[in-house]
Parts: sequence; C-alpha cells; structure tokens
Amino acid sequence: MPTRLSHLFLRTLREDPAEAEVTSHKLLLRAGYIRRQAPGVFAWLPLGLRVKAKVEKIIREEMTAAGAQEVHFPALLPKEPYEVTGRWTEYGDGIFRLKDRKDADYLLAPTHEEVFTLLVKDLYNSYKDLPVCLYQIQDKYRDEARPRAGLLRGREFTMKDAYSFDVSDEGLAESYQAQRDAYERIFTRLGLDYVIVKADAGAMGGSRSEEFLHPTEVGEDSFVRSAGGYTANIEAFTTVVPPSIPIEGQPAARVFDSPNTPTIDTLVDHLNATEPREDGRQWTAADTLKNVVLALTHLDGTRELISIGLPGDRDVELARVEVAFAPAAVEAATEEDFAKNKNLVKGYIGPWSEKGAVLGSEGTSKIRYFVDPRVVDGSAWVTGANVDQKHVLNVVAGRDFNADGVVEASDVRAGDPAPDGSGPVEIARGMEIGHVFQLGRKYAEALGLKVLDENGKLVTVTMGSYGIGVTRILAVIAETNNDEKGLIWPANVSPFDIHVIATGKDDEVFEAAEKIVAELEDARYEVLYDDRPKVSPGVKFGDAELIGVPTIVIVGKGLADGVVELWDRRSNERTSVPVADVLKHIK
Repeated sequence: MPTRLSHLFLRTLREDPAEAEVTSHKLLLRAGYIRRQAPGVFAWLPLGLRVKAKVEKIIREEMTAAGAQEVHFPALLPKEPYEVTGRWTEYGDGIFRLKDRKDADYLLAPTHEEVFTLLVKDLYNSYKDLPVCLYQIQDKYRDEARPRAGLLRGREFTMKDAYSFDVSDEGLAESYQAQRDAYERIFTRLGLDYVIVKADAGAMGGSRSEEFLHPTEVGEDSFVRSAGGYTANIEAFTTVVPPSIPIEGQPAARVFDSPNTPTIDTLVDHLNATEPREDGRQWTAADTLKNVVLALTHLDGTRELISIGLPGDRDVELARVEVAFAPAAVEAATEEDFAKNKNLVKGYIGPWSEKGAVLGSEGTSKIRYFVDPRVVDGSAWVTGANVDQKHVLNVVAGRDFNADGVVEASDVRAGDPAPDGSGPVEIARGMEIGHVFQLGRKYAEALGLKVLDENGKLVTVTMGSYGIGVTRILAVIAETNNDEKGLIWPANVSPFDIHVIATGKDDEVFEAAEKIVAELEDARYEVLYDDRPKVSPGVKFGDAELIGVPTIVIVGKGLADGVVELWDRRSNERTSVPVADVLKHIK
C-alpha cells in the first residue's frame, strides 16, 4: 500500500524555526522529520524513522559482511561495571546518573564497552571461541553542556557500536582492519566524503585510534592534512621537535627593566626599542617564552595549578591540554588563583628569577611546569623575571630552568610541518562520523575477561571498539544534500523511492495517479502519494521540495495530452513522458 499524504502524520513549516542553527537542523524540522523535545533531544516522526531505518540497513549489511553479529543491550545500566573500569568517575558531568527506588545507582549508557566485555566473559572461556565481533544499534546518552546544531550534537543519539574480541594482538589488527574497511564501504554507499585521521583515544583508552571525519564548514572538529598524505585531528597532532642547542658558551641570563610590558606585543616593542640584537634582526614574539597558568580539576575534586611555557607567538589550545592531562578538567587560572600564589607576578611570570627557580616541582611556587616541544635544551628565551616591570634575557632551557615534562599544548597552524616529513599542513573543519579504536586489554584486564589458550594457559583477551553515529550521519547527509527549497535525499536513503503528486480538481487526474501508483507499487517501488484534495499545486510542490524524495511524478494538466511530468529534484529538470511509459522512464 502506498503512503498517502492525506493520512501521513506530517505538518511542514514554511519558515525556519527560531532554534534551528544549521541547514540540516532547519530542514529536518521544517520537512517534518523530527520535533524538538528538549535541548539536544528529538522525537522521530514517520519520515525521519524511514530515513534512519535505511541508514541502519546499510550499516547492518556491511557489519554482516565484516563478520559482526548483532545484539542489543539496554540503555539503562548499573553503576558497578563502570565503577570497576573507573569511567563512572572519569565521565564526570558528562553522563546521566540516576537512582532506583532502592537507592541503587544507574546510568544512561554513553557507550557499552563494559557490558559487552562482561557478556563475552560470561559465555566464552576458550581460544576456540574467538575471534568474535558483536555490534548493536542503540541509543546513547551524554549530558552535553551545550547541545547544538540539531542532530549533530545532541544529548540522546543513536550509535552503531561494535566490539571485537581476539586472543592475540595480531588477531586484533585483523579485526580492526576488517571494521575499518567496512566503514569505508558504509560511507561510500552513503555518498559521504570522508577523511581518516589519527586521533586521540581519550577516555576510551587503547593503542590506536582513528576518526572518520566528513569535511564540512559546520563541523566542530579541526584536523590537519598535508599534501603528502598525513592526517590527524588537532588533539593528536605532534610537533616536529627542533634539535637541541649546545649550552656551553651562551651568555648569562640578564634581568632588565621593562615597564608596562605585561603582554607579548608590548614586550617585543620594548625589546626592539631598548635591547637591539647583536645579529641585527628585529625581536619577534617567537623569541619570547610565554608562561600560561592553568587550573586542573582532578576527579577527586582537588584543584591544581600548572604552568606551560611555549613560544610567545603561540597560544595554548585547551583541547590539546585536556588530552595531555585527561581525565582532569582544564581551565585558565582565575584572579583568585593568582591571589593565593604570591610567587606569580601576573604579566611577568617566568620559570627563573635571580633568586632561583620559580616554576616547577623544585621551584618556590611548587607549581608544576611543562613546556612546549619547541622549548629544547639550549634554546634561549626572553621571559618574565618574576618581578613586577622586569623581564630577563638569555634564559636557557636546561641551564637556567628545567621542566617537569613536555606537553603538546600549543595551537596548530597552517604551514606547520607534518611530523612524518610529508610537508606543511593545512587546517580544515570536519564532523566526526565514525571512530575506530584498538582498545587492547584495558577493559578485559579490569573486568577479568580471560580465556584458555591452546596451551591451557589463561590469557587476557584483547579488544577493539568501533562506533558510527547513526543519527549524526543522517544529519550530515541532510546537510550536504539540499538546495534553497529543501532536502534532496540520495536514492538509497530517501524515505520513499517515488513521490507521486496529483494536481488539479478533476477526478480523471486522481484516477490516473492511482493507476500510476499501483503500477509503481507492483514494481516494488516505495511510493509517497500526495492525494490531498483541495490543496493547491503550489503547496504540494513546496512540500515535495521540502521532503526531498529525489524522483517525483506530477499528474496534472498534461494528462489531457496523455502525458505526465517526471521531476528530478537533483537536477531540478522536468520531463514530459507518456502516461503508459512512466515505469519505463523511471527504471
């Protein structure tokens, strides 16, 4: 039976909803695919569910081809498995926690590694049972601080998550590659451009992590790529470290007056006016050492100040700092923090003073000190002297100060060299649509997943985790397949194959449309039939443009001449064809 618009649960909107930000959000709301329930939470209406089911069908077919088997876990899960792995605490405010009437703790699952691991542990105990790969398509829940862009960043979303279980690292590598290959087939079938980038594993853990990003200006992820093929997201990019410099023979550090120079720009101006360089070139921000004070909030609630030294022409990238100090939360130090630490002279902070080290575990401030990879032993800097209105020249790393560690904390810029030597990188925006991890033995160790190997010895299973954002993919497809009038779905995910529109008031038009619909249905096409009486052709065409079925049959005034119109929404061309030849032309 065709789906008749006269009975379909649908109301289209002529204007963009006020809360909608990006194109996909606007059009999915206007065309009646979803309805907002709360920030980042949406109801799925009949049209939306049809598209979602077709995306899931493609994913299921490729998961089956890759050897994965489907299961289904509840979204409501007990606290205990996540407590064992530490993620009950690590997730912080990022998950929804709740209690039942007996005061037991539960969560709405943000991801399912723990329970998949326990399921395999419960049922399998021999190497003969492995490898196995299980997956589900299930709703996930994360308490996003700022849900945005409709389905692109929500609090409730649908994911396909798969997990592989192997005895050996070699087996894990094969399982990982099988899933990675399946992802490439999935995104190709969905018509999505993608870039595979090196990624940070974050709270998931593991030894290898890659993201599939769809390049788009509305993407919330930045990534780098070089002409030579290097790709990485910003958090995983590694700086090319310059060679160390001999310390012997370098001039001693010298403090100088630098009134009213609390910023890098004012310091550079002052240097060029009062401290000319011996080599004759001008001072630049890259000659200065910027020392940024940050606050870490650890899982136990304690607050710790740290400082990061980096070249003055660079800025701290908090997303990269968060990776370095995960799972602690990171923010800029506050005025209250400075007030409590009198050793820090704001605007004139440095790792060294005439009285000795200030920053670092051994310094007078006891604030741990980290440096950018460019701050190598023997490099000389101009930096704060820890005295108001004073800076110091020729402060040498490895001689005058030492760091507690090296961190990737600075921003990444177009033109920075790729770490694999493939040339300078460019910066692009993208939306994550898939992520694959080699988890290794982190979760299996924590939860005791062991099997007997071929020698009868207990060994810990190694795991992989593979996620695809189903609802996000749907939004990305909508974001990239539209025009100024509405959606234009790719044929393989369109809610219907054909949209038949009966226009006019004559019974003959509706009778002819009914016959065409029946013929299309007999040929196994899914048909949306606009049979609404007393609705103007303009309204029907406007709804068809919004809804976005790519092939439209218009039965109207041409019927008197024995023809109907085929409307291709992709090219926006209309072609008159004989009524008897509609099916032939569509095929």
